[in-house]
Amino acid sequence: MNYAVIGTGAIGGFYGVLLQHAGFNVHFLLHNDFEQVKTKGLKVESVDKGDISLSNVNPYSRVQDMPYCDVVIVSLKTYHNELLKDLIPEICKDDTIVILLQNGLGMEAELRELLPKNIIIGGMCFICSNKVGPGHIKHLDYGSVTLGEYAGETQAAGITRNLEKVVAEFKTAGIDAQMSENLMKSRWIKLMWNMPFNGLSVVLRATTDEIMGNPYTRELAESIMREVNTAAAYCGITIEEEVVDTLLDVTSKMVSYNPSMKLDFEKSSPLETQYIYWNPLNSAYSAGYEMTASKTLARELEFLNQ
Repeated sequence: MNYAVIGTGAIGGFYGVLLQHAGFNVHFLLHNDFEQVKTKGLKVESVDKGDISLSNVNPYSRVQDMPYCDVVIVSLKTYHNELLKDLIPEICKDDTIVILLQNGLGMEAELRELLPKNIIIGGMCFICSNKVGPGHIKHLDYGSVTLGEYAGETQAAGITRNLEKVVAEFKTAGIDAQMSENLMKSRWIKLMWNMPFNGLSVVLRATTDEIMGNPYTRELAESIMREVNTAAAYCGITIEEEVVDTLLDVTSKMVSYNPSMKLDFEKSSPLETQYIYWNPLNSAYSAGYEMTASKTLARELEFLNQ
């Protein structure tokens, strides 16, 4: 299949480069980096893949110049999602698969209204990767992605043929890709990490190892994680309690890392509060549960955001 990447940054750039490096035909939509990538290509420095430099890429500054693609990978920050109504239809056929590599809750439901017939797959990336310069991505740790097909906010699509096909091609490209039978469960599990560590890294001006290395902030992160788990249960999603311990263990072994929201804050970029905080907060409240700790953190983030 041929691929389009909308949002060639730390996530889309990394996975897009791996796909092209493996021989897939990939088309990259760029904004500020277009001239740099057009002349010098894309570069990834990876902790486990080595250094990959692609001089011959397909860069575009306008979506209207891109071809129709079999798979469209969306890795924009969610605060840019209002642009999708003008971007996605330009490169989608009726059978195009759209993959949302984004954090938060509610993105697939919005995209379904725009694309009622297309296959939509949500992706949860567990990766430490930063964009360090124009067309230059540095991969620090991990790199797995869990993919699940969207079947609605409360339904599980199971393992579908389209999901199997995409995951097989990702694995061919050396991407650690896993399949999820229940996309919404996987979304809530990712929120169990994103809601504490993205927000606390901004409010405390701290890296993940600093948060985990202090008993008070580690306890705070864990309490938020367990609150997210309870919220998921109210929304009809059962997540095993030991998942919290697993996520804490993985984070404690992670390299010193600045989550994406902290990097956005340091660049004076908007924060992804709507999808990572307010959407799950509102879903839980509608189901009868108020996430008090998470809501406090969200309010602090909005103060800093404004």
